[in-house]
Amino acid sequence: MKQYNEIKNKYPDACLLFRVGDFYETFGEDAIRASGILGIVLTKRGAGSETETALAGFPHHSLNTYLPKLVKAGLRVAICDQLEDPKMTKTIVKRGVTELVTPGVSFNDEVLQARSNNFLAAVHIGKKLIGISFLDVSTGEFLSAQGSAEYIDKLLQNFSPSEVLVNKGCKSDFQQHFGTRYHTFFLEDWIFKPDYANEVLTNHFKTNSLKGFGVDDLADGIIAAGAILYYLSETRHDRMQHISALQRIAEDRYVWMDRFTVRNLELYFSLNQNAVTLLDVVDKTLSPMGARLLRRWIALPLKDIDSIRERHDIVSVFTSDKSLLSGFRSGLSAIGDLERLVAKIATGKVSPREMITLRNSLEAIVPLQQSASKSGDKALQEMGAKLDPCDLLREKISATLNEEAPVAISKGNAIAKGVHATLDELRDISASGKGFLDRIEKEESARTGISSLKISFNNVFGYFIEVRNAHKDKVPAEWIRKQTLVNAERYITEELKEYEQKILGAEEKIQQLEQQLFEELVSWTAGYIQKVQHNANLIAQLDCLCGFAQLALDNKYVRPQVTDSFVIDIKSGRHPVIEKQLPVGTPYVANDVYLDTQSQQIIMITGPNMSGKSAILRQTALITLLAQTGSFVPAKEASIGIVDAIFTRVGSSDNISMGESTFMVEMNETSSILNNLSHRSLVLLDEIGRGTSTYDGISIAWAIAEFLHEHPGKPKTLFATHYHELNEMTDILPRIRNYNVSVKEMKDTVLFLRKLVEGGSEHSFGIHVAKMAGMPQTVVAKAQKMLKRLERDHSADALQGNLVAEELQLSFFNLDDPLLEEIREDISSIDMDKLTPIEALMKLNELQKMLTRKK
Repeated sequence: MKQYNEIKNKYPDACLLFRVGDFYETFGEDAIRASGILGIVLTKRGAGSETETALAGFPHHSLNTYLPKLVKAGLRVAICDQLEDPKMTKTIVKRGVTELVTPGVSFNDEVLQARSNNFLAAVHIGKKLIGISFLDVSTGEFLSAQGSAEYIDKLLQNFSPSEVLVNKGCKSDFQQHFGTRYHTFFLEDWIFKPDYANEVLTNHFKTNSLKGFGVDDLADGIIAAGAILYYLSETRHDRMQHISALQRIAEDRYVWMDRFTVRNLELYFSLNQNAVTLLDVVDKTLSPMGARLLRRWIALPLKDIDSIRERHDIVSVFTSDKSLLSGFRSGLSAIGDLERLVAKIATGKVSPREMITLRNSLEAIVPLQQSASKSGDKALQEMGAKLDPCDLLREKISATLNEEAPVAISKGNAIAKGVHATLDELRDISASGKGFLDRIEKEESARTGISSLKISFNNVFGYFIEVRNAHKDKVPAEWIRKQTLVNAERYITEELKEYEQKILGAEEKIQQLEQQLFEELVSWTAGYIQKVQHNANLIAQLDCLCGFAQLALDNKYVRPQVTDSFVIDIKSGRHPVIEKQLPVGTPYVANDVYLDTQSQQIIMITGPNMSGKSAILRQTALITLLAQTGSFVPAKEASIGIVDAIFTRVGSSDNISMGESTFMVEMNETSSILNNLSHRSLVLLDEIGRGTSTYDGISIAWAIAEFLHEHPGKPKTLFATHYHELNEMTDILPRIRNYNVSVKEMKDTVLFLRKLVEGGSEHSFGIHVAKMAGMPQTVVAKAQKMLKRLERDHSADALQGNLVAEELQLSFFNLDDPLLEEIREDISSIDMDKLTPIEALMKLNELQKMLTRKK
């Protein structure tokens, strides 16, 4: 326990798995937590004494079963192993932590998800900017960036790190900017220093500077990257050869989407349980590398037209040649997770069977390379030419390992025959042992007349002869008795002991030799790490593009025309997710959407609840996003003028934990949009202003629409609303057009046609929707009565208002000069170019009050 406490003091924040014999034990608070998470028995050591300690453990061979559960529960787990053979010492066995596994640092296949990255992040809050770095230690992907809190927040959401490192001095700042939704670990402030970060990174990459990686100007990002490498060394991860580059996340290369947009469009995550995301629908990849890359592509759509068109060209080749596509997809399905295999090679955690998987995966590249060269597409040919099947590596693995290699080198029989002469000799000795024992058993049985005599083995005595009590009087004098059983006696002989040493010695040497030869193979293979990683990246790209082609063929997607214009023209567009959720045989009602900066910059969409307004907004964004990731799109035809930012304000949600109401959240998100507009932005606004009173809501919605219209960038906008009053904006603002999602009114119900047609809508049909939702009939009837009363009162108010206006108009001509002069001065002082419609209405109200007082 003294030894345990000394080691535990070095890792106070980790759950310590302490190897004792054949078990991993946990003590004290660790035992209480582990027993709850793992469902194992909690016992006590020294029960009733002053040193009573909680105890919980599991067999060491079950580590891969229990470790993932602890890590997934958010624990950092320190694995403390025996560092020497207990047989070789008479004192307490030396022990030490051999690995610290955390949510963000793990190679365990049970912890990792094959189709998702497992990122460790580090955040450095600088004086002006915030630096961030991401590392997936299981693949070697190492990324860095810096920017505003909003940008870093977006990256954290996109990359979804399992663990975030922050310096202790910035704990409150981090939580203020990014909340408490991440697993965080706080490091000492001295680690987040420029000089230390540069030293750690250049030492790791064995370079003089970081200029070669194109990140040398990311001062805060570099500090974050340095903190990650420090953390790896602290967690006993020193063999990191597969982390061979630090890549820049180039903000200007990708479409900007804030975290609200990523959430609202449900690209790869949804707050709604069992919701289907865009990624769920479009992911047709066959390899783990492809699946991980596709998520990145969706999170970071391209802005460069040439790069987008190059992807479209390759997808077109595959869609037009189905046999080529079929051959590629067959080859891709035979390729294992090259990135994670390479990481295991670098860290020495690879198994013989995984080495065979690596060889088979490299062999599957050969036909892909040949097919690419014959494809006729220049870009596809270039990608094929860059693939490297690593012929020498494949030959080396084939020559060294057996085809049926074991899952662990300790299982034996991993090295092929003919690789090492001594190993082959020792195997012959071991294999002949059974025949030798059978011969001794027969000879001794014949010599002594003991027909039931048998030779067996256990770990206590080694090989022994067992004789039943009925025949023990026939036992020769030279046999040495070792154990007495109820019905039998056990003996050993000199000849048996000699051969036992020979056999057991051979088996021990076999294990040592196999281990040595396998380690040599792994070390030699490490020289191919960068080549295999390069292959993995190309395979991932091909997998994504083949997936896009299969998606297009399965769902009748078309190639979009991506241009540098400011026009979005979608013919018969469909929502890629909703159309897959419809009952079989139910057609999706497609819609046209046209936006430009000259005549139809803003489309004001009215229509009842459940008519499909939000679906039209979302599908426009998703079609644009898919086009710029390189995918074909769900439409009859589409021309997409390149978009550099997609903003959405869709749906409502509270942020109670931060003290923000639905309306406050809505205003925060909307203000973020209005403050970050560009001339190529696509803006989607749904029900702006509904979180407050009707007149407040109309006023805010009107002002926002006008702001967008008058903005110098003329951002293309879809604006869905219940406020029919906004339809009047088209009379004053030339680039706003009214559309509505049509419905067919019947006697007792409403049929939603879900078709977008020109013109405004006059009704919301909210009571009909309540009825469809199963609202009690008494409630529906009461609501209908109230609606009729309100409509009648509103009409009366309008009539009375018109009469008052006429009276004011008549009385205006009878005003005395002083008041007339006051009104004239008031009106003359107004700057008409800066006056908004809302301000005009307020000024009119003010004048009306002046006239009323006079009257």
